Amino acid sequence: MAGLSRELGIDLGTLNLRIAEGEKILIQEPTVAAILLDELKIVEIGKSALDMMGRVPENIEVNRPMRFGVIADYEITENMLRELVRQVTGRLLLFRPSLMITVPFGVTSVERRAVFEAGLGAGSRDVNLIQQPLAGAIGIDLPIGTPTGNMLISLGGGTSQAAVLAMNGIVSAETTRVAGLKMDDAIIAYVRKKYGLIIGQPTAEKLKINIGAAIPQDDQKSMEIQGQDQVSGLPRPATLTTDEIVEALQNPLKSIAGTVRRVLEKTPPELISDIIDRGVALCGGSSLMQGIDRYLTKSLGIPAYLVDNPTTCIVEGASKAFSMIDVLTRNLPPKF
Repeated sequence: MAGLSRELGIDLGTLNLRIAEGEKILIQEPTVAAILLDELKIVEIGKSALDMMGRVPENIEVNRPMRFGVIADYEITENMLRELVRQVTGRLLLFRPSLMITVPFGVTSVERRAVFEAGLGAGSRDVNLIQQPLAGAIGIDLPIGTPTGNMLISLGGGTSQAAVLAMNGIVSAETTRVAGLKMDDAIIAYVRKKYGLIIGQPTAEKLKINIGAAIPQDDQKSMEIQGQDQVSGLPRPATLTTDEIVEALQNPLKSIAGTVRRVLEKTPPELISDIIDRGVALCGGSSLMQGIDRYLTKSLGIPAYLVDNPTTCIVEGASKAFSMIDVLTRNLPPKF
C-alpha cells in the first residue's frame, strides 16, 4: 500500500499554497478563504476568495489563515489543505498520500505541530516537514550535499529567510517577518503620509508589482490609483511613480539586508569564501521586484542573482526531497 501512495510536496505559504508531485506543479492558489460567519462555513478558497477581499457583505469574512509563514487559523488551514489535496488525489482516497510540507526556519514546536496535524487532518498517510530554505536549495539544484558553502535568500509574502547550507543541512540561518506584506504596509503608509489617501493592501500590492523597484530606475513608470481622502472620506485619485515606491520601500529593504548580514556574520569563514565565489541565490515572490538583486549585491558586497524558478523552487524542492529522504532525515525539523 505504501508503494502506491502518492508523494506530494506542499509549500504552505502566507500568500500562496502550492502542491507539486515530482517536477510538476499541480496546485497554485492564494492562501485565502471566504467564510460565512453565521454558519462558520468556508464558501470559497483560493483565487475566488481573493477576488472577494474588501468586496463582501458583513456576514462574510475573507481570511488569510497563514500569518508570517505559520498557521494563524488552524481549522481554516486544515479544511483548505484537505480540499486542495482532494483536488489532486480525488475524493475517494484508496491510498492516502504522503506529504512533505515546508515551514520557515526557526518555527517553534507548537507551530510545527500545527502544520503536522493539519497535514494529517487533510487526509495524508504520513507528514514530513522541511525548512523552506533547504527545500528552495534542493529545488534549484544547489550542490548542498558537498562541504562547500551555498547561500539562499527566500523573500516571501510573510517572511524573509537567509540561510547558508552545506552537507544537506542548514549551517546558519535567520528568519525575519519583514517581507512582501510589510512592503505593502510601507507603501500604504507612504501614500497616506504624502497624499492623504487611504488605500488597501490589494492596491499597494498592485503598485509594488506594476511600478515598484528596490533601487532608482532610469525608466520611470507611473500608475494612477483611487483612494479614500482621509479628511473628507471621499474618493480621490493620485498618480505615483517608480521612484516614490523605491522611497517607500527603503526601510523594509534595509531590514532584510540586515538579516542577511547577521547570517553571514554567524557563518564560518571557509564557507564565506565559497559564497563569494558562487554568489547568493534569490527566490520567493518578492525576489521578482525590479532591482532587488542589485540592491542586495551592493548592500552585502556579494553577487546576488535571481534563480530560474523563484516562485516554485520551494515546492519543487519539497517534492524532490522524498527521493533524498535518507540523507535529509537527520537535518529535517522534528514534527513537534
